[in-house]
Amino acid sequence: MSSTELATSNTSLAPSFASVEGFELANRIGKAFAASTLVPQQYRDNVANCIVALEMANRMQASPLMVMQNLYIVHGNPGWSSKFLIACFNQSGRFSALRYEFDLDGSKVPYGCRAWAVEKATGERLVGSTVTLDMAKAEGWSTKSGSKWKTMPELMLQYRAAAFFVRVYAPEISMGLQTDDELRDTFDNETGALVEPAGKPDVAPVRRRAAPIPADVIDNESGEITPAADAGIPASDDAPLDADNPAAGADAQAAAAQQDKQAATATKKPQTLGNTILASAGEKKLLINRAKSNDLNMAELIEQAGVGPMDPTTLEGLTADGFVAIKDLLPKAA
Repeated sequence: MSSTELATSNTSLAPSFASVEGFELANRIGKAFAASTLVPQQYRDNVANCIVALEMANRMQASPLMVMQNLYIVHGNPGWSSKFLIACFNQSGRFSALRYEFDLDGSKVPYGCRAWAVEKATGERLVGSTVTLDMAKAEGWSTKSGSKWKTMPELMLQYRAAAFFVRVYAPEISMGLQTDDELRDTFDNETGALVEPAGKPDVAPVRRRAAPIPADVIDNESGEITPAADAGIPASDDAPLDADNPAAGADAQAAAAQQDKQAATATKKPQTLGNTILASAGEKKLLINRAKSNDLNMAELIEQAGVGPMDPTTLEGLTADGFVAIKDLLPKAA
């Protein structure tokens, strides 16, 4: 290969997953970012996260550092800052800058907002969905503890209206991610529990999560686990009714209920905080021991799982769902 061809090849090479050379370049750049103190905590000493941010920046034609500084992890879910999403939309070149229309009450106070812009190719005026304070209340955004809707409602109306507009008219800009404001409105700031919309029937939601570990299977002192089969605890699973054979479905459901009852007799009554189930002492000990044996920083695991803040040495206040979130980040036991 001539020197001219080599120079052309080098200048066209970009960090990517499409080629070995592109991935090696992304890995080298990722290591440089991971060693920097200017990047957010979730990227420091984490080359893998830096490579993902590089790939997203490459697709968006944006600065990798700008992407890192505006991509937040909220309870384990990534989300863009609202101002960054608006800036990307305004700089896309396909639309005019976002503008907002407010609905005012009798006292001239905004209670509703919608975003709009003009599509340059057609000249059409595009109008987004209207976001109102009544909607924020009904969805539980403004009623949860620490909600910004209580202190800066006008700004939150604009941010949410912009997010709705971009999701409908330019979803490729957000790359399928919500904004950090939307993610924070989904969880309670104090308990970390999901916020349920107001007016829903008083019926416990069905959630698929790891089954509680029986008390005689996990050692509350050491955190060691004995497989449920060795402890004589039968497995349990959902058994929906069979539409074609109701009798067989009912029998299967009854058998599953009996298994659940047997497992429950071997399980200590879980501790709760309000309606939130807390992790047991053995579960917390398990996480601490496994993180220590794998030389992992528990404080960083808490942040990645989005279950903090809490003391990484005791995990005091850790919920059962938080236990599952952190456990999923740990290497599987040999």
